[in-house]
Amino acid sequence: EVQLVESGGGLVQDGGSLRLSCVASGFTFDDYSIGWFRQAPGKEREGVSCISKGDGSTYYSDSVKGRFTISSDNAKNTVYLHMNSLKPEDTAIYYCAASPTPLCYYPSYYDYWGQGTQVTVSS
Repeated sequence: EVQLVESGGGLVQDGGSLRLSCVASGFTFDDYSIGWFRQAPGKEREGVSCISKGDGSTYYSDSVKGRFTISSDNAKNTVYLHMNSLKPEDTAIYYCAASPTPLCYYPSYYDYWGQGTQVTVSS
């Protein structure tokens, strides 16, 4: 069965850092783009970052650009999200997802989703 498992969330102070991991199994990892999304209480899910299977290009939302970095280790079927200079407004459940297309900035094309990991940034 296809699985995406997130880890690395937790409680961090304003200005701190975390590294999230997304481990994939049950499909050919190299054939999929991987994206990170988040959802805060009372708000809709939003895209955070993604890495394209087409050419490895990376994309970031304006709210995290310059603070977050996405990377992949294909040998380990793992994608990471390095989160620096965290702010209270980054508090959310973070999900990773997989898309069969190289156009990872189109959220409608994601087929598989993980269960999420909680990130809480205290002020």
